[in-house]
Amino acid sequence: MSSLSSRAVLWRALLALAVVALSVWITLTTPPRLGLDLRGGTRIVLETRDTPSVRADAAATDRALEVLRKRVDGLGVAEPSLARSGERRIVVELPGLRDPRQAAEVIGRTAQLTLHAVTGAAEGPAGPAAADGKRVLADPDAPGRFLALAAPALTGEGVEEAEATLDTTTGRGWTVDLSFRDRAADTWARLTGDAACAAPGDPARRVAIVLDDRIVSAPAMQSGVPCGAGIGGGSAQITGGFSGQEARDLAALVQGGALPVPVTTVEQSTVGPTLGADAIRASALAAVIGLACTGVFVIVVYRLLGLLATLSLLLYGLISYAAVVALGATLTLPGLAGFVLAVGIAVDANVLVFERAREEYAALGRPAAARDPRRPVATAFGKVWSAVADSNVTTLLAAGLLFVFASGPVKGFGVTLAIGVVASMLTAMVITRLFAEWTLRLPAVRRRPAIIGIAGLGRLRTRLNRRVPRLMARRRRWLIGCAALLMVALSGIGVRGLELGVEFTGGRVVQYAAERPVDADTARAAVVGAGFSDAVVQTTGDESVSVRTRETGDDEQREIREALSGVAGPVAVERDDLIGPSLGGELRTHALIALGLAVAAQLLYLTVRFRWTYAAATVAAMTQDVLLVVGLFAWLGKPVDSVFLAALLTVVGYSVNDSVVVLDRLRELRRRGGGIPLPDLADRAVAQTLPRTVNTGMGALFVLVALAVLGGDSLTDFSIAVLAGVVFGMASTVFTAMPLAVTLESRHPAPAPQATAAQRQRAGSGRDRSGAVV
Repeated sequence: MSSLSSRAVLWRALLALAVVALSVWITLTTPPRLGLDLRGGTRIVLETRDTPSVRADAAATDRALEVLRKRVDGLGVAEPSLARSGERRIVVELPGLRDPRQAAEVIGRTAQLTLHAVTGAAEGPAGPAAADGKRVLADPDAPGRFLALAAPALTGEGVEEAEATLDTTTGRGWTVDLSFRDRAADTWARLTGDAACAAPGDPARRVAIVLDDRIVSAPAMQSGVPCGAGIGGGSAQITGGFSGQEARDLAALVQGGALPVPVTTVEQSTVGPTLGADAIRASALAAVIGLACTGVFVIVVYRLLGLLATLSLLLYGLISYAAVVALGATLTLPGLAGFVLAVGIAVDANVLVFERAREEYAALGRPAAARDPRRPVATAFGKVWSAVADSNVTTLLAAGLLFVFASGPVKGFGVTLAIGVVASMLTAMVITRLFAEWTLRLPAVRRRPAIIGIAGLGRLRTRLNRRVPRLMARRRRWLIGCAALLMVALSGIGVRGLELGVEFTGGRVVQYAAERPVDADTARAAVVGAGFSDAVVQTTGDESVSVRTRETGDDEQREIREALSGVAGPVAVERDDLIGPSLGGELRTHALIALGLAVAAQLLYLTVRFRWTYAAATVAAMTQDVLLVVGLFAWLGKPVDSVFLAALLTVVGYSVNDSVVVLDRLRELRRRGGGIPLPDLADRAVAQTLPRTVNTGMGALFVLVALAVLGGDSLTDFSIAVLAGVVFGMASTVFTAMPLAVTLESRHPAPAPQATAAQRQRAGSGRDRSGAVV
């Protein structure tokens, strides 16, 4: 082995060791943040109030809810639940919050931010704003003194971003840095430019930053600020001797914006998890069984390399979990299910390498390959890099755009998706490769190529090599069949409609006082037994149960009350409210925008890396898979909620990955050329990658079937959606993406590449170096 190769192995080893060691340390020292469904949390009920200028009606309450959602995100509380109850109340549920009182105080503040020119010093106590907007407030830098302020020049609406930072350069400690939007930035420059014209020491040289009628900072213009020009760049800094938490809270308030109407806290309580211990244990058992089956399957198919890949998958789980915990993301049961599924799908890159290693082994011939099996394995890692990179970059693009433009659970999904992709590439291309290089150095292993797992192509690949299926000869028939299947799915949406869950539609929440204590599992079983399988049941005390359902009549509520009475004794209604959707219109709009931008970004990237024809085929197949899953749920009458949304996003990533791998092989075959027609090359690409598609799909199916059978009602719908998406994804690659790519390429062929001088010379002689006719 060359010194260059040895250094590469050493660097890979050091990188893997550092990442694994850091992951172990984080796992052992940092507790996970669990969501409402696993741990419970704090419920805060806020009520909006009228002001002299604004009535606290349902519309104003909805606007206040969206501001509160931004504030909660700024506080670092992921996966919160916010919904309007009645016309004026907002129910906020925060998972696992350590200081509920502080959260209630922060999210309930009015947070009216204004910036003023200081007109001079003033005598007398602080007073309310005058009719012209002028006011006199206490000077934060000189207790007992007051400043006279002009009318507000800027409000919090002009702030584009607020960030808490630790100022170590000037020793000011924690500050809040503000950046303004375009017009607001110009106004800030004029405001500071006018202040800079005052003489040093004059109070008019200061600018006051006021939050809720209190000056939190009144900086004076430094001597370097030119008169009339002001501070450019549209930035400002709020100081005030803040602690780190106070600075972060203030940044969250400013970033979230001002509440359109004031709110008051009318109730605060601790709520139990929406899922009981039995459901959590069943889901954990399903995950263990599914992953164990996946590991056994990989080992049986790929033998020693399969064992090494299984060890890498365990490290993948460790690294991904540590990254999620380190970022402070909230773990919910659907999120954990998606995490477990990602472990099953993460086998994809390993399978891609191993199948390619089998090809390289066969191409070298048994005597040459048997002498040193490291050569085909190293070649395989190099050749699959483009497919792995392209498929994962498209997923990372989607994850990044979901994080930037979406909010709520969709934003959280973008974070976990990005973590999974990066961890998958690290474990497959670095750790698995490292394990393989170390193991294949052993003479005992090299003498027994059969145990390595690459000595044979496998039964499926051998059969496909003997007779390559001529699928593309009937590509029009496949496209017509897929279009017909898509119409059936769309007709389900039109005929039966989508059964939107409580999170999208709102509903009714009733809190019952029980005669004797009842645990969440027992109460939930009773409500489900009464026919309300989609109800959200929580315990809000030893003898109090909350049941959230779609909007129901008194007869349905009577059935629920009777069911609870059977397990908790006579129950009385403590509160009965109509509740709005927790996934409001703004969140849905942002999610759709983010998803649209993600698809556009994937289309652009694939156009650059391949051709627009390949990109269009990939996106068309992905869109078909999504619509088929939605149509299936419409026909089955299953609810569409945030769990289904997470499943749908998982299907998007899986579908694109599968199509990119096959199209990458087609691109490689076309480069070799040889005058073979494009449809025949497409058939070969499908035949050569089909074992990888099947084996990767089997790895995911083991996990999904286990979750569907053993995971309980909470994960059945999630598993069905992803299970259908995986099956549709495998089929759409062969019967939609490839036929469509061949059709588009046939109608819009790529320009012929310019021949090199050597090629023209060979063409002139009529033969290439091997003597074959060109």
